Amino acid sequence: MRAVLIVNPNATSTTPAGRDLLAHALESRVKLTVAHTDHRGHAIEIARDATRDGTDVVIVHGGDGTVNEVVNGILGDCGQTPPKRGPAIAVVPGGSANVFARALGINPDPVEATNQLVDLLGAYRRGVKWRRIGLMDCGDRWGVFTAGMGVDGDVVAAVEAQRDKGRKVTASRYIRVATREVLASARREPTLTLQLPGRAPVAGVHFAFVSNSSPWTYANNRPVWTNPHTTFETGLGVFATTSMNIWANLGLVRQMLAKNPRLDARHLVREDDVPWVRVTADTPVGCQIDGDYVGQRETMTFTSVRNALGVVAPPPKAP
Repeated sequence: MRAVLIVNPNATSTTPAGRDLLAHALESRVKLTVAHTDHRGHAIEIARDATRDGTDVVIVHGGDGTVNEVVNGILGDCGQTPPKRGPAIAVVPGGSANVFARALGINPDPVEATNQLVDLLGAYRRGVKWRRIGLMDCGDRWGVFTAGMGVDGDVVAAVEAQRDKGRKVTASRYIRVATREVLASARREPTLTLQLPGRAPVAGVHFAFVSNSSPWTYANNRPVWTNPHTTFETGLGVFATTSMNIWANLGLVRQMLAKNPRLDARHLVREDDVPWVRVTADTPVGCQIDGDYVGQRETMTFTSVRNALGVVAPPPKAP
């Protein structure tokens, strides 16, 4: 079995010692090549080359942004049916949130995740097939687990600006930035319109989250829920609001952080298992895909694509 290990040395929790342990654990089980990223988009290039070379598994040691790049390198352009043949992707968490890996059932601790990966590779050699998951076709790139327009995009842009200044992005810093952006958004008129299959367009939307899995993200070890019934095996989840009233949204945040969330509010638009969702804006607004700011957009269409990607991960849990 041929494998390429892609390491993002700048990811939050990636260390040389962890990388060496991972490589050592894998070398006796696969024919391993190790590659380090050194610029934005580099993981796309490495994964594309690995796919062309017939690599069996691409292993990512980095954060969610690196995972997104690798997926886009493997699958190529959106708008076409993903190939059934091609490398599977495996993840050993190395970022701060590691939402994708955790949603797949991968242990957030890199050492434990390494042991888990070794066991999963052994199962494959015994004949167990790779798990396949659905993805989001976002028009010009693939989304793996989440996307957002409106204040969500503004938050990610502000966090990236903090990172560019050399500041470490922690959960507490992210919450502070998010609080500031939400308060600023509360003073603006809503500009988004939400279109969903089989229902009239919903105007007056302040922000929209689109999910491909759950939870939506993590606050340290605490899951944050928007669409608890959305998984890699279903269609997309949609979570949007038509009000930025502070007290109403504080109540909604409490629901999102609950152990057994029951997400319901008069100003909440929420759907599960939809095949597509389209968000349009009166003026361009910030957009993020998998925690990566992709600029301002006026229109985005997110489409569910089932069984798009092979992953080295435990089988999905029963609903």
